[in-house]
Amino acid sequence: MARGAARTYRRLDGGMVAETAVKLADRVDERFPASGLAGVADELASNARTAGKEAHALTRPYYGLRTLALLVVAGGIAGLVWGGLFLVDWSRVTGAGDLVVLTPVMESAVNLMLLVGAGCWFLLTLEERLRRSRVQAWLHRLRAFAHVVDMHQLTKDPTVILNPGPRTPSSPDRAMTRFELARYLEYCAEMLALTGKLAAVMAGESSDHLIIAAASDVENLCTDLGRKVWQKIMILGELDERS
Repeated sequence: MARGAARTYRRLDGGMVAETAVKLADRVDERFPASGLAGVADELASNARTAGKEAHALTRPYYGLRTLALLVVAGGIAGLVWGGLFLVDWSRVTGAGDLVVLTPVMESAVNLMLLVGAGCWFLLTLEERLRRSRVQAWLHRLRAFAHVVDMHQLTKDPTVILNPGPRTPSSPDRAMTRFELARYLEYCAEMLALTGKLAAVMAGESSDHLIIAAASDVENLCTDLGRKVWQKIMILGELDERS
């Protein structure tokens, strides 16, 4: 039992990430009901549920493509055997006593083998390309979502809220208390962190360097955006200590 439990900590569990995202959405909705941030948190929870299932499905082999590749190989071998038995006049070849007569036969056989090999390579790499395109589509969605979260914290300036000055007609609404502002920023930071974790879930244990690089880009983006949020939280804490 202990060994089995230890193995569960060796990889990121998409289900646990989704559960954390759902709890975060509940917390945001309870603290800021009917707010834009609550809608963003709900969207994150929905994406987390789907991403966990999608990542699990992507780890499964495409048996249809693999079966088709085997059929192509079998068809190529059958074509070589059939051509050797019924298309080649072996009595003429053996009677001629000259290996030059075999040149057209060998050329046809090599061409057929090259076609079979190209077909197998296309089908076998098609599985990898399909998986890569699906993962990259998810990573693009997560990258866009991270920018949406960043937009929600963009106007949340702790220095302006704690030290209000004259407002202009275009000034954003700043009706939050210090506590509410701190919680709002912390929720944004948590959502960015979870978005980066979802990118890692989608990359999974893939050895594809393109997928790994794209997932790392999303994680780095979320880290950079989250760093800006935590700087605001630190400023808020320093201003609280001074007051």
